[in-house]
Parts: sequence; C-alpha cells; structure tokens
Amino acid sequence: MSAPHTPSRAPAAAVLRERGPDPVKMTLSVNGADHTFEAEPRVSLLDALRERLDMTGAKKGCDQGTCGACTVWVDGRRVLACLTLAIACEDHEVTTVEGLAEGDELHPMQSAFIEQDAFQCGYCTPGQIMSAVGLLKEGHASDDAEIREWMSGNICRCAAYPHIRAAIRAVRDQT
Repeated sequence: MSAPHTPSRAPAAAVLRERGPDPVKMTLSVNGADHTFEAEPRVSLLDALRERLDMTGAKKGCDQGTCGACTVWVDGRRVLACLTLAIACEDHEVTTVEGLAEGDELHPMQSAFIEQDAFQCGYCTPGQIMSAVGLLKEGHASDDAEIREWMSGNICRCAAYPHIRAAIRAVRDQT
C-alpha cells in the first residue's frame, strides 16, 4: 500500500504557472539587453533569436543538436539553441556571437579566426567561435587533442579544423 498523497509545502511563488499553448509574452536578456516578444512556449531559443529578435549570428544547421552551428551561451555555459526552449531562458543571460565584440573592437577569438583563416564558407563560424571562447573559459585547451575533443560538437563541413585549432591556440597563448 502506498503512502497517502501529501500536498506540497512549497511556497506559492515556487510553483510554475501554466503558460500556453497559445503565444505568450516572453522577456529574454540577450547580450545585456532585455527583449520582450510573443511566441508559443514550444519555440526554440534559436528560432526566437533569429525570427523574433533578428539576431542571425547563430545558424540553423541541423535543427537536431548535432552540428553546433547554433551554439550560444546561457549564463556563460555553452548550449545548443536549437534544442533549448526560449521560454526556459527567461531570467537567464543569453550571449550570442553578436555580443562578443565590445563596440567596434572584436573579441580576441573573432580576430584570431580572421588572422588564422579559420573559416571558409563561414556558416559554422559563429558556433565555432562561441564554443572556442567557451572551451578556453572552461580550461579545456591544454593541447590539440583536448581542443579537438571539446570542439567535437561543432562541425565544419569545409574542414577548416587545423585553422580553428590554430586560432584557439593563438588566443590561449595570448592570455
């Protein structure tokens, strides 16, 4: 015989209110600015960024979480925006490749990608850069094997991998 159900003693504020299935108002903090828009709760962070906020840096490559072209940060951690619900990112800080530069000054990794010719077609470049900066922050760049392993979720169909690793090494060695 199972124990009788005991009602939750969690404060009312801790209980999530139901939202949807119709479009709901969401506010996302992206690159330090709040953006409010309406979307269905099932909308991915990638679609919200690209279609609602006109931030097209993160790319839709596979829409299945296998290519890494949509990599952004949520609270400083790398996430695949195609697999992340936008509504789940409320009250969190989202950073896209557009948020890396400081005014007209490129982020060192963006500059290194240019200097090392670390892209060809450029489609994967935003996701590659977001992952590259993330892996350096995480401390996963001791050698090429570790860089290769921690960047393995980001696919480059043009095979610019040696140049991508060179860019990562260049930034790693500057700091």
